[in-house]
Amino acid sequence: MRVRLNVYFPPELARQVSELAIRRRISRSAIVEAAVASYMSPDGADRLEAAFARRLDRLSRQVQRLERNTGLTTEALALFVHFWLSVTPPLPDEDQAAAQIKGRKRYEGFVETLGRRYASGKSLLDEIPEDVSAQAPDPS
Repeated sequence: MRVRLNVYFPPELARQVSELAIRRRISRSAIVEAAVASYMSPDGADRLEAAFARRLDRLSRQVQRLERNTGLTTEALALFVHFWLSVTPPLPDEDQAAAQIKGRKRYEGFVETLGRRYASGKSLLDEIPEDVSAQAPDPS
C-alpha cells in the first residue's frame, strides 16, 4: 500500500525532476522516492564522508606536489643566483651604462622566451627527470 504525500518544490527543482523523469522514462514519484530513500539511508552519510575523504586525499597530494615543485624552483633559482654572483666580475664605472642597456635587451628577450615556453606547456620540472636519466650511468 502506498501513502499519498503532497510536497512543494521550487519551480526550478520541479523542472529538473520532470526532465530527469522524461530522460530516464520513469515517474516523478519514483525519482522523489529514490531521493528520499537515499537521503534517509544510514549509509548515505558514510558514502558522503568517503567521497569527501577521497577529495581531501587528492587535494593533499596536489598540495604536496605544489610544495615539492615550489621548493625545487626556489632551490634552482637560488643556485643560479649564487653561481652568477660568484662568477660575474664587477664592471668598471664607464661600462655601467652600456651594460644596463644590454641587460634590458637581454631581459626583454628572457621574458619573451619565458612567455613562449610557458604558453607551450614546457616546464623545467618536466625536463629534470629526462636530464637525470640521460646522465645516469648504465647499471649493467
